[in-house]
Amino acid sequence: MAVVVAGSVAAAPAPSAVADPCSDVEVVFARGTGEPPGLGRVGQSFIDALTPRLGGRTVGTFAVNYPASINFLTTAVGANDAAGHISEMANRCPGTREVLGGFSQGAAVVSMLAGVPPVGSTVGSIGSAPPLPPELAANVSAVAVFGNPGARFGTPLSTTGLFAGRAIDLCNPDDPICSPTGNSRAAHNGYEFPPSNEQAADFVAGQLS
Repeated sequence: MAVVVAGSVAAAPAPSAVADPCSDVEVVFARGTGEPPGLGRVGQSFIDALTPRLGGRTVGTFAVNYPASINFLTTAVGANDAAGHISEMANRCPGTREVLGGFSQGAAVVSMLAGVPPVGSTVGSIGSAPPLPPELAANVSAVAVFGNPGARFGTPLSTTGLFAGRAIDLCNPDDPICSPTGNSRAAHNGYEFPPSNEQAADFVAGQLS
């Protein structure tokens, strides 16, 4: 497009590139097995509950990219993808507070990043991803996982691994994925509803205060 100036024709200035702004908080979430690509229903419900608790701070999201298939070996793909994104954000948006979360197999992704074997010692012999380096783990302000398989083996992320003390590990008592006495698949599918999503949001908001 040209601009006419005092009878002459001058070239219009080229539009300048504008970088995407950095959000105050970002939630990096790994969906559960069989869910379509994206944040998943539990991840979205958690973010919807968290956002109004943050006092107007901006919230960005990142959906961990991995197959979330019944092939548990692909869990490591998710851990590597999340680690790469957290590293990139540490360089591009150092002021953004990072929140890490996952549901079911997505919680196992987070366990790998925490340096915790997702299913006891088994996964170590069939493949895993390295934990986050300490300097990147320090960039994670809070963690929320739901239906975490590791809890069944006595390694909840609330007390185990790199995120102990800044993680909430929610397990419904009847959930067979995270509880050794659970026998209800319905219990595993209820984390998108209160009180689970609200408990996680309250905890994470407290860590971000």
